[in-house]
Amino acid sequence: MPSFMSDQGDDLADCVLRFSELDLKDTALVNPSSRLKAELDGSTKKKYPFAKKKAFALFVQTKEVPSTFECEEKRWRCCQQLFRDQTDIHRHVATQHADEICHQTASVLKQLAVALSSSESLQSADKRSLLDEYLPHDHEVSAWLPDISCFSPDELIGGQSTEEGKVLLYYCYCDLEDPNWICAWQRALCRRLHLTGKVRIATEGINGTVGGSKLATRLYVEVMLSFPLFKDYLCKDDFKTSKGGAHCFPELRVGVFEEIVPMGISPSKISYKKPGEFHKEVEKFLSLTNQEESDTIILDCRNFYESKIGRFQGCLAPDIRKFSYFPSYVDKNLELFKEKRVLMYCTGGIRCERGSAYLRAKEVCKEVFQLKGGIHKYLEEFPDGFYKGKLFVFDERYALSYNNDIVSECSYCGVQWDQYKLCSTPRCRQLVLSCSACQGQGFTACCVTCQDKGNRQALSPTQNNFKEECECTARRPRIPCELSLQARFGVKPEPGPDGGEDEQLLM
Repeated sequence: MPSFMSDQGDDLADCVLRFSELDLKDTALVNPSSRLKAELDGSTKKKYPFAKKKAFALFVQTKEVPSTFECEEKRWRCCQQLFRDQTDIHRHVATQHADEICHQTASVLKQLAVALSSSESLQSADKRSLLDEYLPHDHEVSAWLPDISCFSPDELIGGQSTEEGKVLLYYCYCDLEDPNWICAWQRALCRRLHLTGKVRIATEGINGTVGGSKLATRLYVEVMLSFPLFKDYLCKDDFKTSKGGAHCFPELRVGVFEEIVPMGISPSKISYKKPGEFHKEVEKFLSLTNQEESDTIILDCRNFYESKIGRFQGCLAPDIRKFSYFPSYVDKNLELFKEKRVLMYCTGGIRCERGSAYLRAKEVCKEVFQLKGGIHKYLEEFPDGFYKGKLFVFDERYALSYNNDIVSECSYCGVQWDQYKLCSTPRCRQLVLSCSACQGQGFTACCVTCQDKGNRQALSPTQNNFKEECECTARRPRIPCELSLQARFGVKPEPGPDGGEDEQLLM
């Protein structure tokens, strides 16, 4: 797409007004009249210095004496005087022709306004033409689907086992004027390649997690990297990969949403720490004798059930159930972040983009950084680094293992355990950490309330219209308030009267 001037000042005007090269460094420009200033709106005032300079140059140019010979020095004639020095003619014009310069400045500003209007119209038309060329509105998405005629179905569908298949995780912030077309194209692309998973599309970009064979995921990446709207934003390293396949997701879900991450905050300029840099920061923090006096906070932006089975040592892991609660969590615990250097991390990086934007907007932190590429990229470089435990993933695998550390325990007996299962009670979507021994004793629900509810259902299968209740969610504050000592070093509060698992998930 042709690129019009990003700076609507000098570059734009240079396209409209062509002047001989004049040295204006020593020009003493006359101040504009108060009447002209008063007539300018805010947008026009920004262009005024440039317009004034051009008007002055144009006026001086009209006073130049035509040269008889090429080597002859420039001369200017004005008010029946001959000027051989550029500084002298500039001084004369500035002091004797203020009214003419003011009038000429107004004329230049008018030309700029007309040119800018034309530029914006052309730019808009050009953008529409790009969409018309690449994204036809009759939904002919086939033009952007890969040719798979040279592959057999077995090659595309086969190799879907955990060891042979792959799961891709990626996101891309970019302007998508027609997210519905992108949605239709993504759905057709994934179906052609026999991929399952979730793809979330909005006008601000795309966020996807898809699984399939190695061949299918490779073709998917190639198509994404060559697609006109993404090729300038995505690179191969933006696709995080792990062992898996189409079996990791029950179906394919592609949809258009308001945001590619449900939070309500627009991303802004982000400061990144590469995995190696982040590793050194954590190492430095953990080496401190008095970590409570450090100005650094290592902040886990994920949900509590993610950080429960794996996290960075020394991190602050908020006990929140949804990422959409993160802004409220920051607001409620703002004092904790004052004058701190915050190092944020999440699974792949996308939640940190939003979280760091919100935290930075509060203007209380010294600095806010995020782990580039998220935990995925860190573990690729440092599988035995400072991240301990498993990496939670939002598919039927629940977790990926990069090291042998177990940082969580069975909710019933307390033995080390990190393998999640869904609560056995229908319509309860809580994840349960119940070891093999406890499962053998029938402890398969997330809490005593759900366990009892499940037993009652087993005795009365037709009784299914009772109110949803869960001890786990009822006892957990929606937005926890951290105490600084607990928040930084995992000091557990006294258990409640029910002796439940309500302690802070702060490590």
